[in-house]
Amino acid sequence: MWGYSVIGYEKSTPKPDLATEIEEIEIDLLLEAIFRRYGYDFRNYSRASVRRKVRAMTKAHGVTRPSELIPRLLHDQALFGSVVGTFSTPVTEMFRDPPFFKLLRELVVPYLLTYPFVRIWLAGCATGEEVYSLAILLKEEGLYERATLFATDFVDASLTRARKGIYPLNPMKTNILNYQQAGGKQHFADYYHADYDSVIMDSALRENITFANHNLVTDGVFSEMHLILCRNVLIYFNYPLQARVLNLFHQSLLHGGFLALGSKESLRHHDLNEKFRELEPTWKIYRKIN
Repeated sequence: MWGYSVIGYEKSTPKPDLATEIEEIEIDLLLEAIFRRYGYDFRNYSRASVRRKVRAMTKAHGVTRPSELIPRLLHDQALFGSVVGTFSTPVTEMFRDPPFFKLLRELVVPYLLTYPFVRIWLAGCATGEEVYSLAILLKEEGLYERATLFATDFVDASLTRARKGIYPLNPMKTNILNYQQAGGKQHFADYYHADYDSVIMDSALRENITFANHNLVTDGVFSEMHLILCRNVLIYFNYPLQARVLNLFHQSLLHGGFLALGSKESLRHHDLNEKFRELEPTWKIYRKIN
């Protein structure tokens, strides 16, 4: 829509309707209430993502407005525990994005093999498929026995599933194909056993994995990491929060350490870009140089 000005034509920005403005205010109040009551800070998450999640939450709990959730969440800690995972997006599978894992095997592992031991942080591990994928890769490259993996997420329910390593049987065809395309050297079935409609990952894969609750928004560094994987998490944060988390990763990495982001994420527009060298532009693998 075009409006007129005294100096000619200028494009006008449509003003949000009153209902939209009120919804935005209510979302702000809900996020502030969650932060002040429970310490979980979603105020700097991508607004579009938060809006979708809050709308889904209101529908699921039979209310029409975000403000109706506030007193219930403030006074019912169990309710909050059941909905906090709404703000997480655990879309994952074994060896998701096989070309990434193949490049990790070819570009990063040879450097890691030069260290007497390695420390790896998987931030935002969700239900654990990625950390088990990495554990398998490290075993096949002879690196697992001298590796310590820290798998973190802020959703306790996801961490519980990750610790158990029990997954539905149905996606295994996809997982097997991913594993093969990622350069797998054995039979994928060697790393799990089937139990009715589920698969249970080999317990040996968990021996060097520490699962822990860690919130990227509020918590501190994991020091002296050789490799950090945080894939497809930053896309849900706004720019200031992305900068905060990237600085956290920079501080957590030792000199020469590696950082792997999601394919739609980048350091390009952040101040830290000059402190890393991009090793692979498509799958966003970086190495710390400063």
